[in-house]
Amino acid sequence: MDKNKMNLGEANQGKTVAIVSYLTLIGLVAALVMNNSNPTSLGRFHIRQSIGITVFAMALGTLSFIPGIGGILSKVAGIIVLIALVLGILAAVNKQEKEVPVVGQFFQKWFSMI
Repeated sequence: MDKNKMNLGEANQGKTVAIVSYLTLIGLVAALVMNNSNPTSLGRFHIRQSIGITVFAMALGTLSFIPGIGGILSKVAGIIVLIALVLGILAAVNKQEKEVPVVGQFFQKWFSMI
Protein backbone atom coordinates (compact mmCIF):
# COMPACT_ATOMS: atom_id res chain seq x y z
CA MET A 1 0.00 0.00 0.00
CA ASP A 2 2.76 2.44 0.92
CA LYS A 3 4.57 1.65 -2.33
CA ASN A 4 1.46 2.55 -4.35
CA LYS A 5 1.13 5.85 -2.52
CA MET A 6 4.80 6.58 -3.16
CA ASN A 7 4.43 5.82 -6.89
CA LEU A 8 1.34 8.03 -7.06
CA GLY A 9 3.22 10.85 -5.34
CA GLU A 10 6.12 10.51 -7.77
CA ALA A 11 3.73 10.52 -10.72
CA ASN A 12 2.02 13.68 -9.47
CA GLN A 13 5.40 15.31 -8.80
CA GLY A 14 6.49 14.45 -12.36
CA LYS A 15 3.26 15.81 -13.80
CA THR A 16 3.61 19.05 -11.83
CA VAL A 17 7.21 19.51 -12.94
CA ALA A 18 6.23 18.75 -16.54
CA ILE A 19 3.45 21.33 -16.58
CA VAL A 20 5.43 24.04 -14.76
CA SER A 21 8.34 23.64 -17.19
CA TYR A 22 6.25 25.13 -20.00
CA LEU A 23 5.13 28.20 -18.03
CA THR A 24 7.59 30.98 -18.94
CA LEU A 25 11.32 31.00 -18.35
CA ILE A 26 10.78 31.33 -14.59
CA GLY A 27 8.62 28.20 -14.66
CA LEU A 28 11.36 26.36 -16.51
CA VAL A 29 13.92 27.30 -13.85
CA ALA A 30 11.46 26.33 -11.09
CA ALA A 31 10.85 22.96 -12.81
CA LEU A 32 14.59 22.34 -12.99
CA VAL A 33 14.92 23.00 -9.26
CA MET A 34 11.86 20.88 -8.42
CA ASN A 35 13.07 18.00 -10.58
CA ASN A 36 16.57 18.21 -9.11
CA SER A 37 15.28 17.37 -5.64
CA ASN A 38 13.05 14.49 -6.79
CA PRO A 39 13.90 13.47 -10.39
CA THR A 40 11.29 11.73 -12.52
CA SER A 41 11.54 10.61 -16.12
CA LEU A 42 8.38 12.52 -17.05
CA GLY A 43 9.76 15.70 -15.52
CA ARG A 44 13.13 15.34 -17.27
CA PHE A 45 11.45 14.62 -20.61
CA HIS A 46 9.28 17.72 -20.51
CA ILE A 47 12.08 19.93 -19.19
CA ARG A 48 14.16 18.93 -22.23
CA GLN A 49 11.23 19.68 -24.52
CA SER A 50 10.63 23.05 -22.85
CA ILE A 51 14.30 24.06 -23.08
CA GLY A 52 14.27 23.12 -26.75
CA ILE A 53 11.15 25.15 -27.44
CA THR A 54 12.64 28.13 -25.58
CA VAL A 55 15.91 27.99 -27.53
CA PHE A 56 13.97 27.48 -30.76
CA ALA A 57 11.80 30.52 -29.97
CA MET A 58 14.85 32.67 -29.28
CA ALA A 59 16.45 31.59 -32.56
CA LEU A 60 13.25 32.28 -34.47
CA GLY A 61 13.02 35.67 -32.75
CA THR A 62 16.00 36.81 -34.80
CA LEU A 63 13.80 36.61 -37.90
CA SER A 64 12.24 39.94 -36.94
CA PHE A 65 15.50 41.66 -37.87
CA ILE A 66 15.18 40.73 -41.55
CA PRO A 67 14.19 43.91 -43.43
CA GLY A 68 10.86 43.80 -45.17
CA ILE A 69 9.51 40.34 -44.37
CA GLY A 70 10.91 39.99 -40.86
CA GLY A 71 7.69 41.06 -39.17
CA ILE A 72 5.60 38.51 -41.02
CA LEU A 73 8.14 35.72 -40.47
CA SER A 74 8.39 36.45 -36.76
CA LYS A 75 4.60 36.34 -36.39
CA VAL A 76 4.42 32.98 -38.16
CA ALA A 77 7.28 31.73 -35.97
CA GLY A 78 5.40 32.93 -32.88
CA ILE A 79 2.36 30.92 -33.88
CA ILE A 80 4.53 27.82 -34.42
CA VAL A 81 6.09 28.24 -30.97
CA LEU A 82 2.65 28.72 -29.39
CA ILE A 83 1.41 25.51 -31.00
CA ALA A 84 4.50 23.65 -29.73
CA LEU A 85 3.88 24.94 -26.20
CA VAL A 86 0.22 23.91 -26.27
CA LEU A 87 1.13 20.41 -27.54
CA GLY A 88 3.75 20.11 -24.79
CA ILE A 89 1.36 21.20 -22.07
CA LEU A 90 -1.34 18.81 -23.29
CA ALA A 91 1.13 15.92 -23.23
CA ALA A 92 2.27 16.92 -19.73
CA VAL A 93 -1.28 17.10 -18.41
CA ASN A 94 -1.95 13.61 -19.82
CA LYS A 95 1.33 12.29 -18.32
CA GLN A 96 2.61 11.36 -21.78
CA GLU A 97 6.19 11.55 -23.01
CA LYS A 98 5.12 12.81 -26.41
CA GLU A 99 7.69 14.76 -28.43
CA VAL A 100 6.96 18.05 -30.14
CA PRO A 101 6.46 17.32 -33.87
CA VAL A 102 9.50 17.55 -36.18
CA VAL A 103 12.09 18.88 -33.69
CA GLY A 104 11.19 17.12 -30.43
CA GLN A 105 13.47 14.16 -31.09
CA PHE A 106 16.40 16.55 -31.49
CA PHE A 107 15.59 18.27 -28.19
CA GLN A 108 15.80 14.91 -26.42
CA LYS A 109 19.26 14.27 -27.92
CA TRP A 110 20.67 17.78 -27.55
CA PHE A 111 19.59 18.22 -23.93
CA SER A 112 20.15 14.63 -22.80
CA MET A 113 22.37 15.84 -19.92
CA ILE A 114 19.22 16.84 -18.03
